[in-house]
Parts: sequence; structure tokens; C-alpha cells
Amino acid sequence: MGSIPKNLHAGVVLGAPGVKEKRVTTISKNGVTEFMLSMISKKEETKEPFYVLDLGEVTALMDKWTLTLPMVRPFYAVKCNPDPALLGSLAALGSNFDCASRAEIESVLSLGVSPNRIIYANPCKQESHIKYAASVGVNLTTFDAKEELDKIRKWHSKCALLIRIETPDDSGARCPLGTKYGALPEEVTPLLQAAQTARLDVVGVSFHIGSGATHSRAYKGAIASAKSVFEAAGRLGMPRMKILDIGGGFTAGSQFDEAATAIKSALQAYFTSEPGLTVISEPGRFFAESAFTLATTIIGKRVRGDLREYWINDGIYGSMNCILYDHATITCTPLACNSNRANPTCKGLRTYSSTVFGPTCDALDTVLTGHQLPELQVNDWLVFPNMGAYTAAAGSSFNGFNTAAIFTHLASSNMN
Repeated sequence: MGSIPKNLHAGVVLGAPGVKEKRVTTISKNGVTEFMLSMISKKEETKEPFYVLDLGEVTALMDKWTLTLPMVRPFYAVKCNPDPALLGSLAALGSNFDCASRAEIESVLSLGVSPNRIIYANPCKQESHIKYAASVGVNLTTFDAKEELDKIRKWHSKCALLIRIETPDDSGARCPLGTKYGALPEEVTPLLQAAQTARLDVVGVSFHIGSGATHSRAYKGAIASAKSVFEAAGRLGMPRMKILDIGGGFTAGSQFDEAATAIKSALQAYFTSEPGLTVISEPGRFFAESAFTLATTIIGKRVRGDLREYWINDGIYGSMNCILYDHATITCTPLACNSNRANPTCKGLRTYSSTVFGPTCDALDTVLTGHQLPELQVNDWLVFPNMGAYTAAAGSSFNGFNTAAIFTHLASSNMN
């Protein structure tokens, strides 16, 4: 996968499946707020929440990945955000895909992506989903138990396999995964032997240090552990392994730079003697988080002394489920489109300690507490940046507030 020249970005992305059928608005580098203001002015009557997906941000992130980790092929984790325009853009930019279910595989194939660009990276799969993967030619998956090998042998015996291993628990991840997935060190050799007996093809090793990892040193220990599995396979006389899947856990920014440095150092230390090795990964948050911005309407207000309380039309049971399930820290800025059209961003105005509630009747549906906001009114808006990762994808329709109905507008910045 090579970097796409800047002047070709727009054509590649704008012609992508999931994008070409939709309207895309060109915006300036920091023009999301201005674009949202224009959208809000057109939504005077409905005032429903909406997302903005900045395709220019997606292309910039792909460039960052390609320049920083050119030896690692990304397989975007569809579970993070399955928005069709995001999937189509990533496919056009050269990404592959990590799918965990039949529905996710279907969504990627529907965009014209070849099945050989998909890894079925779920170590515990429903049998009917395994049969489907076999029928459409998705021929790479993961396992960490003998019972999984039995299912694969029965329904997809030609599938290439990666043994998923547990990694040392020192990643500081928001969402650790080790307790649910990954073979223990003492389980590796028996599992490899079971695969041999079943005449299944184990072609490599996978691991995942956890979603939203903060300690890049975890990659060194995990890659060292993977090397020991390669060596164990060699001792058993198995064909040389050829794939190393380093999982996900990446966050854009300085944490990604630190992770990339640790990964390259560990690959140099442990895998220089593995000719023809393919290194892949499963980033989700890295590509999705900063590309999406959410706009919500203030639908209610209450004043209690110096405290301001606001109700908005999305919340914990919707896009902000990330607070509970992804341990996310979110923030918001005001767009006082109704009460202060001359200064909608409320620059320079006094702020108050504020609570922001979601729309449902559950007291748990509290989005922010102690957040500083100016005096706002019903029908003003709150804008939430960095809302692309594990947000709408896990939202519900509790109390009749349907997260799936939230519309996504497409914009493009930085693409020329």
C-alpha cells in the first residue's frame, strides 16, 4: 500500500462506494463549525442531531499511517464505526478490513471489496457465520481454543488461521481484552498440535493489547510473545508462519507516534530473521475517532442558582454510550444559533458550571457534569468533536430515541 498523492486524494475518495452517491461539501481546514452552522440554518424546523464526517481527515490519517508504519498493513476494525462512507473511503485509500460477523463481512463486500482483503478476526464465531465466510471466500480467521478448531475444520477447513495469544497486561488500555480472548502460553503448543492433527493451516499469530492503549511498551512484550509462538511452530515441524497481526489499540496523535516507535523497534529486535513476513493490524479508533463531529440540540433547560442544566437530543443510550462502554472522555462547545446569532460560538462570554443530560427518562443518561458553558437557551446547539469511535455503532433506540436515524453529512477538508 503506497501513499496517494495529495492531488489524487479527492478523486479517489469522492469516487468511492458509499461516497459517490452522496453530496460532499468542500470545507476549509478548520471549517467544520462553519459547515455545521450552515447545516443548522437549513434545519430550523427539525433540529434533529446530526454527524459531520470529514473525509479529508480520513485521508490525512491514512497518509499518517502509511508514512509512520509503512511495513504494517491496516485492516480497519469495522465494529468501531461501520458508516458506509467511511468504509468506502478507507477501501479506496487502500485499507483492508477486520470483520467480526456475517453482517460486517456483508457490509464490506457490498462496497466491492475483494474477500481477500478481509480478516474474520473473531476468535469465537457462530457456525452459520463460518459457513457464510467460506461461501464468499473470506479465508483468514483467528482462533484461541480447540473447540473453535473443531468448528473451522467442519465448516471451513481450507481457511488460513492465526492463533490469537494473550498478551502481558501492561498496555493501560481503556478496554482490556485479555480476559476474554487469547491463548495462554501453556495452551499454545497443544493448540498448534490440535491444528496439525486436524490438518488445518496455521499461518501466523495475532494479538490485541486492548482498545485505546496508552502504554506503547506493551507492543514489545506482545511481539516477543508472538515470536515465541513462531518458534514453537517451527519445533513442531509446521510450515513457516508468515503473518503477524499486531491488533489494534491505536489512537491518533502522540500516542500513535510512540506506539509506532515501539512496534518498529520490537519488529527489528524479534523478527529480522523472518523472510517474507507480512505484518498486519486492526486499527479502528485511529481512523474513525477524529473524523466525526456530532451536533445536538438543546431541548430543555433548568436554572438552579449558578448551576445550568441542559437536556440534549442524544445521550448515553445513543452516541454517548462511549462514556460507559468505551470509557471515553468527551467535551462540547456551544453554537448559540438561536439565542446569539451574532456570536454563536459565545466567544468572550461568561460561563457557568453546567450539567448536560441526554433525552431519556433514565437518570443514568447524564452526559457531562461540571462542564463550563455560557448561558444558552432551548434550540441552541452543543457540538461534540472526536465522536467517531464506538459511538453511533453501539447506540440504541431506548425510549424511542433512535441512534441509527441520526444523519451523517459528508464534508472534505485538506484534500487538495
